[in-house]
Order: sequence, then C-alpha cells, then structure tokens
Amino acid sequence: MGGSGFDLSGRVVAITGASAGLGEATAYACAGAGAKVAVAARREERVRSVAEKIRADGGQAEAFTADVGDEAEANRFIRQTHERFGRLDVLVNNAGAASAEPVDGASTGKWREMLHTNTWGVLYCTHAALPLMREAGEGHIVNVSSLSGHRALAGTAVYSLTKFGLRGFSEALRQEVAGSGIRVTVIEPGLFATEHHGHGADDPLFRTVGQVEGLPPRVFGEAVVFVISQPPEVNVGQLNIFPTADMRPQ
Repeated sequence: MGGSGFDLSGRVVAITGASAGLGEATAYACAGAGAKVAVAARREERVRSVAEKIRADGGQAEAFTADVGDEAEANRFIRQTHERFGRLDVLVNNAGAASAEPVDGASTGKWREMLHTNTWGVLYCTHAALPLMREAGEGHIVNVSSLSGHRALAGTAVYSLTKFGLRGFSEALRQEVAGSGIRVTVIEPGLFATEHHGHGADDPLFRTVGQVEGLPPRVFGEAVVFVISQPPEVNVGQLNIFPTADMRPQ
C-alpha cells in the first residue's frame, strides 16, 4: 500500500464511524502507513467493504459492527480489537451524528442521536480503551470534533453543545493521563466533502462558503497519521483543518 512517509508499522489503530467519510479515509491512511486497523460502524456491509479493500491492497484490517453509543457494543469493539491484534495503540473516536435546526421546534429525537453518538460514544470507547493503554504504558486517544466545537452558529446549538463538550473533555483527559505515556488529541475539521453535505447549501453546519469547496477526506486521514506519528514525547493537543480559501474567522 502507498504510504504518507510516516511509519506506523506494528501499531494497532481502532477507528469508529469508519464506514464512510473521514473515518474511512483515516482507515486507508493508517493502513497505508503500515498500521493494523480495526474499523467499526453501524453499517455492516459498508464497514466490511472498507476492511476488505485494505486487505486487498496488502494491509491488515478487521471490521466490527458496533453502535458505539451503546456501552456494551463499545466495550465489545475495544475488547475484540485488543484480542484480535494483541494490543491497542490508537483510538480514533470519529463516529458522529449531525443535525442543524433551531432549538425552537426542533426534533428532540435528533438531539438524542447526537448525544448518543457524539458524547456517549466517545465516553464509552475511551473508558474501555484507557485501562489497556495504561497497562501498555502508552497509547493515543484522537477525538474528532468540529470547528463547531469553538464557533457556534445559529441552528447548530445542540451539535455545538456536543462538540464544545468534546473539546473540554479532551483537554481534561489530557491532563489526567499526562505522564502515563498516553496522549490525547482533539481534531477540529472544517469544510470537508463528506456525506454530511447532503444536508444542503442552506444548512448552517455544512454550507459551502462562496465558491469554496470542502476538502477531500484523504486530507483528514493524512492529518491523523501525522498526529499519531509524532515522537512519544510530543503531544499535538489540538489541530484545526479547513480549506485555505475559507475566509471566515476560525
């Protein structure tokens, strides 16, 4: 498989929400750098297809069907990843749900879905992974947030709530594990060309900016590889990624 110049050989990377978009791109990028990859998502056929493509290209990958907002399923994914590969070096909490609408009159079902995946999914997977990483004396938690995690817009109140919270959670966790060999990174992507853009150009979460188009997902995957390839004594705490032509305040 083609690589990015970084070497992740022998490392095991678990990625949630890996059936499409940023998670799928991250799986390909990590596998391309030599990592063994465990990919999880609710869509069984899609996530199995990702693993099969990696194996067809000469990489190592296992697919797991999991709704990480369910504690038992999150725990099972982490446990089975460790059992399959014998270790867990990196957890990329990428699974996410998004919806943009005013609070007044909003669908509370969509609120529950966002909290279920964006908040509980991160908490459950991280909680399951930390003891394994502590025992190994090293590890890396990468939490995928959004620029909506520090720049709220009208119509994104609940989505921003989950992403603002993720930024705070990541920083507090970084302090808790400092000195243990475990690193914590929060990545805040801006405009990317993923499935979320099906919400339409008038959606305040996903609209294009003038003629600015979303970045290809592979850019995000390469950024994750960069972050987790840093020397053990280096922790990239936060990384924002957005198109060069996006003139909005970040």
